[in-house]
Amino acid sequence: QVQLVESGGGSVQAGGSLRLSCVVFGDIDRAYCLGWFRQAPGKEREGVAITDTDGTTIYADSVKGRFTISRGNAKNTLYLQMNSLKPEDTAMYYCAASRGANCYLFRPDAMHYWGKGTLVTISS
Repeated sequence: QVQLVESGGGSVQAGGSLRLSCVVFGDIDRAYCLGWFRQAPGKEREGVAITDTDGTTIYADSVKGRFTISRGNAKNTLYLQMNSLKPEDTAMYYCAASRGANCYLFRPDAMHYWGKGTLVTISS
């Protein structure tokens, strides 16, 4: 079993930065991919960024060049550095893990484990 706990959300003005963290508890070897998804009010959950055990990363077009996903030295930690934040980045951000390579579909239904989320609010 895998459990994910996010932290680091908050409220900042447009143009600011935030760093989200995710700690993975349990059998980390069951997590082939780790990633971040987000869900804004009234919208579907969407992929933000994922990374696999080989270091391959995928980003949503909307965050490329602004967000960076990384894993800590301890492989059970995941980060999302968010720079040049925009009001449209406002959402609940979820850490997620997938058991297999279907994570490359970059869809919520390809992920098997989820954290409870951390709220990011960007004001204009």
